[in-house]
Amino acid sequence: MPPSEFSLRLQHGITGGFAPPTPSAIHTITKATANNLLITSAVRPDGEPNLVQSALPKSLEYKDHSHSPLVDELHTILKSLPTEIPPGSEDIYGLDTSIAWGSNDLMWVNGGPQGCGGGTSAVQPTEEEKKKFKRAVDIVKTLVTSE
Repeated sequence: MPPSEFSLRLQHGITGGFAPPTPSAIHTITKATANNLLITSAVRPDGEPNLVQSALPKSLEYKDHSHSPLVDELHTILKSLPTEIPPGSEDIYGLDTSIAWGSNDLMWVNGGPQGCGGGTSAVQPTEEEKKKFKRAVDIVKTLVTSE
């Protein structure tokens, strides 16, 4: 069961090298009350230099049966996945995507604060762990696009 409060950030575009990565999307989900998820999104359209913030953050009813089990599954998945060592060394999941989760019982982030700089991680996920990470990304996308 996930904590009563959490914050989650998903970023597409974490791989870089000489230059820092250019994110193509950043989505945040925050649960600070018992009944709602607050979701904000910013997406960089193809060919544009900057992210474009969605007009207004949206709020989803958390108690809705379609949202609560997804968050439970996401929390469980992240608790079971490794992150790269050192942080930001390599995109070990190969999706050019970072998830950062913060709550009282779990602090989990892959990709490092400035993205991945082209190094090699001492930790490599299994194929099963890569599938779980892809599922975690899909869950976040589902929550972000929910009405």
